[in-house]
Order: sequence, then C-alpha cells, then structure tokens
Amino acid sequence: MPMQQPESPRFANTAEQSVWHDGTSWRQNRGGAHHTIEPARQARDACYALREFIESDPRWTQKRVRWDHMVVLPNTELPSDFAVPDCPRWKVIDRTQLAELLPLMRIVLLKQELDRPHIGSEGIAQLQLCMRGRGLPQLDVVARASENEMTADLLSQEQAVILRAIDVLDRVEIRGGAGSGKTYLAVEQARRLTKSGKRVALICYSHGLASYLERLTGKWGHKEKPAYVGEFHDLGKRWGAAAGPDESIRNTETAQFWEHDLPLQMTQLAEELPPGKRFDAIIIDEAQDFADEWWKPMLACLTDPDTSRIYVFSDEAQRVFDREGSPPVDLVPLILDHNLRNTRQIARAFGPLVGQRMQLRGGDGPDVRFVACSADDALGVADDQVQGMFDAGWGYEDIALLSTGSRHPMQVERQAEGNDSYWKAFWDNDDIFYGHVLGFKGLERRVIILALNEFTPRDRSKERLYVGLSRARDQLVICGDPEFVREVGGPELASRLGL
Repeated sequence: MPMQQPESPRFANTAEQSVWHDGTSWRQNRGGAHHTIEPARQARDACYALREFIESDPRWTQKRVRWDHMVVLPNTELPSDFAVPDCPRWKVIDRTQLAELLPLMRIVLLKQELDRPHIGSEGIAQLQLCMRGRGLPQLDVVARASENEMTADLLSQEQAVILRAIDVLDRVEIRGGAGSGKTYLAVEQARRLTKSGKRVALICYSHGLASYLERLTGKWGHKEKPAYVGEFHDLGKRWGAAAGPDESIRNTETAQFWEHDLPLQMTQLAEELPPGKRFDAIIIDEAQDFADEWWKPMLACLTDPDTSRIYVFSDEAQRVFDREGSPPVDLVPLILDHNLRNTRQIARAFGPLVGQRMQLRGGDGPDVRFVACSADDALGVADDQVQGMFDAGWGYEDIALLSTGSRHPMQVERQAEGNDSYWKAFWDNDDIFYGHVLGFKGLERRVIILALNEFTPRDRSKERLYVGLSRARDQLVICGDPEFVREVGGPELASRLGL
C-alpha cells in the first residue's frame, strides 16, 4: 500500500539535501522548484540496459553473472531506518557512506537470492573490453589513411600535366623514385592513347604488378582499354612462344630460357605479326626490370619500329634483379621529383636510398617503427606485430607482411596453388597478404610489416631494402637487425630509422 504522506518530509530538504521522499514519491529541488523523480527505477533500468549491451557483445563469453543496481544520493543524509518499497536502505548510499562504496556494493551482490555466479577475473577483463565499445570509427588510422589517399589522387592528377606536355614527344623515359606516381602516369597514358585510336600494349615484368594493372584496366570500356595489359612473358605466350620452366626455380637452365631463348622466340614471332596485331604504342612500367634482349621483341612488335610511340617508366634504385638493360633507342628523359604516395614520415625514412632529391607531398601518419631482432627471428617477430595493427584499427585488407630473404611459410603455402590464385588473394579482405619484396614492386598497402630476414648482405640487398621500405602508404613497421640496416643502407638511413 502507498505510504501516507506525513505532516512533514520523511527527511529534511535543505540546500545540501536536495533529494528526499515525501511518503509517496521521490522529490528533488531544482532551481527553487520541487520535481518528482524516480531514482530507483532509473538505476534499475540502467542496470538492465547495461546488462543487455554487454551480453549482446560477441566478445562476452560469460554465462549470466550477478547484476544489481543501487541508488547513490551524494548530497542527502538518510536515517538508519529509512525504507521504501522500491529501495530498501541497504540499496541506497547517502553522503555519509561515500567512503564505503566498494564494500557496500559488495553487500548488495552478496544479498542476492538468485543462484548466479559472481564475475571472475576473466569476466572483468571482458567487461572492460566491451565497455570500450565496438564498431567505433578509427579516426587515428583508417580515416587519416583515407584522407591521405584522396590527397595522393589529387596530386597524381596534377602529374597528368606531364602527359599533356609529352603529347608532342613520341619516345620518352620518365624516371622517378618510389611513390612519385609513375604507375598512375603509365596507366593514364595507355588510356589516353587507346581512346585516341591507337593500339596500345601496357607491359610490365612482375606477376603482382600485372595483376594490379589488369584489374584496374578491366573496369574500363572497350574504347579505353589497351589491346594488351600484362606481363612481358605472357605477351610472348599469346603469340605462340613456349611456356618454359618454372621461373621461380633459379638455375642456369631457367635463366637461359627466360633471358635468352624466350626473347629470341618472341622476336621471331613479333616479326611475323600481321599489321592488325602490331602496336602503335608500347608503355612499359618498372622498365628497369627489362634485360637488353627483351627490348628486341618490344621493337619488333611495333607498327613502325622507327616512329611508333614508346613510353618507359623506371626507377634505377629499384633494379633488384641480376640483369642490366636499357632501351636501344633514343628517349627524351623526364624526371619526377615528388613523392605522392607515402606519408612524410615513411618517405623521409627511405629518402637516403632514392638516389635523387624528392619533394615530400604526402600526408602525415604515425612514425616508422623499428623492432630490433635477428634475421633468424625476423619472420616470427613480424608475425607478432600483426595483432597490434588490428588493435590500432587496421583491417585485413590494409596489411601486407613482406620479407627480403626467404618467403614466409604462408606465402609458400598459397603460391603452391599457382600464381594466378595467389595474386587473386591480394584483393581478398579475409586475411593479410604475405609476399616478398621482389614480387611486390609497383604495389602498395596502407600498412607494411617488413621482415629483414636476409642473413648477410648480397648483391641488390640495398635495392630490396628500398623496395620494402617504400611499399607502405601510411604505416611501416620494420623487424630486423640494426647492423644489417647500417651495413646495407648506410648511417643516414639508420639514423632516420631511429637506430
């Protein structure tokens, strides 16, 4: 039954005691006026709402534990015999009990008559995790990375001015460091020339870059898509050249075929091409990977070897393969001296390896991080860094783990299914990508974890290091031996990496 209203309040209402019970309802003094409030119901509803929020979180794996609510009146003093139907004295804390919050809360849980377990240490840890929220926008990493990408896209469009400048030049070599927009320019030039009616070949050497170029141009209409997009070797196979031995097996027989026999076959086949199968223009990205012999079939497949258009995009500092080659024709050289892709922190770090002065026009990002370890431990330490990237807000599709020496076991396993299947996985969002710096030339990821697992410096170690450091757009973590970096990259690089 409702309590009868006494002649005076159940307990006094003063400036310090702004909440009281008048025998029928809770009252509060706000702004000189008295208002009816329901603190017990509010506390109970909040308790159930919080319980529902926690228990609906997939990270919460506990069974139903003891939950309860209390009312705290920090400016009110209650008599010891206070009690109302919705709030017994032991479930309300007044201003005289604030110093005893924890033991009083414990009493409330102990007095529960429900057969529910108390929360344990594992439950507390899960509770803390769930209370941080879920599905939160990661302003510090992902959003900032998106902003940087938009800036890089705009800057790359500025680079298109170069394309207009070379409209009157038929044969050009465009040189630039990592992140200077070379691939953007190569692809855009291929699109423009095709749209103008030219039969164009957009060619590169590596599987990974070819996969990217094919995927990018595959979305274009037939009036913009080049006649051929892909690897140098696959172009020869299209003409009828032999498939040859597995290129990943490095031996004398393999080298003989890919470096000499195949280009000879391709040259003979190119010379027999009918006019409709020849190209009015060839565009070669990462041209520093081309050997001297490879240029012969490239010239032989042109409509006119002397006047057809040739556009070459190269970075001599990324010459990572044991071959030397240069176009056997005169090309007008143009230099790109801007870095558009990488954050300033990353571009500044690998700057000593570029070979030319670069203007850093990328966005800001986290500092480059170096985790010191032996070459033998580099892959394992790199694996350990992955969870930290997830915790920071990056997704699977943002991260690539690259090695400079032996391949990661996950890469070996995935490549066993074939290169086509392996490179299709580059676009999947259900796991990070495992690769080697040799196969990642021309590609990029928001986050690169680089394992320096070469035990001793060798030919092209400096170039491999340069490629690995320059693949990250927004965050770079390096795992390896500081002495290896000093020996291969020099003291200035070591200094910039904080060694």
